[in-house]
Amino acid sequence: MGAHRLALLVFLATLPQLLLAGTTRYYTFNVTMQKVTRLCTTRAIPTVNGKFPGPKIVTREGDRVVVKVVNNVKHNVTIHWHGVRQLRTGWSDGPAYITQCPIQTGQSYVYNFTITAQRGTLFWHAHVSWMRATLYGPIIILPKSGVPFPFPKPYKDVPVVFGEWFNADPEAIIAQALQTGGGPNVSEAYTINGLPGPLYNCSTKGRVGPYDTPPVAAILEYAPAGHIKSRPLLWPTLPVFNDTAFAANYSAKLRSLASPDYPARVPARVDRPFFFTVGLGTTPCPTYQGCNGPTNDTMFSASMNNVSFNMPTTALLKAHYDGNTAGVYTSDFPATPTEPFNYTGTPPNNTNVANGTKVVVLPYNTSVEVVLQDTSIQGAESHPLHLHGFDFFVVGQGAGNYDPSSHPAGFNLLDPVQRNTVGVPAGGWVAIRFFADNPGKVIHTPLGKTAQTDELEMGLLD
Repeated sequence: MGAHRLALLVFLATLPQLLLAGTTRYYTFNVTMQKVTRLCTTRAIPTVNGKFPGPKIVTREGDRVVVKVVNNVKHNVTIHWHGVRQLRTGWSDGPAYITQCPIQTGQSYVYNFTITAQRGTLFWHAHVSWMRATLYGPIIILPKSGVPFPFPKPYKDVPVVFGEWFNADPEAIIAQALQTGGGPNVSEAYTINGLPGPLYNCSTKGRVGPYDTPPVAAILEYAPAGHIKSRPLLWPTLPVFNDTAFAANYSAKLRSLASPDYPARVPARVDRPFFFTVGLGTTPCPTYQGCNGPTNDTMFSASMNNVSFNMPTTALLKAHYDGNTAGVYTSDFPATPTEPFNYTGTPPNNTNVANGTKVVVLPYNTSVEVVLQDTSIQGAESHPLHLHGFDFFVVGQGAGNYDPSSHPAGFNLLDPVQRNTVGVPAGGWVAIRFFADNPGKVIHTPLGKTAQTDELEMGLLD
């Protein structure tokens, strides 16, 4: 009897931990071709489980998510869980040749990760070439059971996923763009949940919209149940799609909750500062052909600190784990530009960039500050920055050239917005801070060999 009482006491003592341990949620993603019609054009596109967009993942903070991805199409596939921190599960992050080798035709891969200290809406997408044009879907992360939302509980959750529709095959479009390094042909439509609005030719009215393009802006109206409104919608006044000042001013107003339940742990001191210039330069064409870039013998090439990323054929994380990095990558990526210049002024005469697979190795828990500076070498434009496996705090941003002697005094270290992706303003700069507290994880910016493709530089954590 005493042993039974002891076992009962042990069970009761561990019950709170069991309740907080979360649930394991299993999904199977079968990547198959499916005929889809949009804008009176029907073509076979890669889909997950025959759906476009793909299925949503619904989970809670603390849950374990296991997704088996089976590739039944001719192209290689990986899936990236955009914004999921992937603490100690870097193998499940998804970027091809960075954290894993791609899933080949007829093969499968199991992604296994736990949602830690996160709640809200993220999304998943393919991370090979432009397969993400149709392979994507939402991730809904609810609070732990019994934990309320940090705002009034909504009546209903409706995921809204922005995307694009191409009448042509996106893989053919990006292959053509890689010949010159320039931007690829634009899409025929922006979409919400896979559907274009009624303002496009040959688009069904009343599905989602109306919304204009660019940008995509849905107009929602509320009416009593059973009541159908016949009067026309009121159109809002929207900024133009390239109004950088409007976007920057709006983003600068965003703040973290910075509360005891949702603290903003901003690094107050910086162990490793980095200053990265981003933009387009040029690189010589292959000797056997011209490439019709800026000149017949040069092509556009995205770069960071004048280094353009060469995609490896061995996954960087595997090479790091095996201790066999020779010939795969080098750890000498420059922390500052090798040749400073007036970044947003007159561009230098020599626009050629270097090429390499270079990384930065960061010790565990290093406090990091990265200032990203747009350049006008081939024209100023906004560039996105995304950290895989990390959230960061946007502590400052501005127009023109960053000034290290004056701008840090205006940094917000109290309640800056916490994000995993930020846009570097066209002709401006943005500063972020974070702790490198995810061992074995790769950091990268979503840029690449052209203005629109993937990967530049990254860091491996010891």
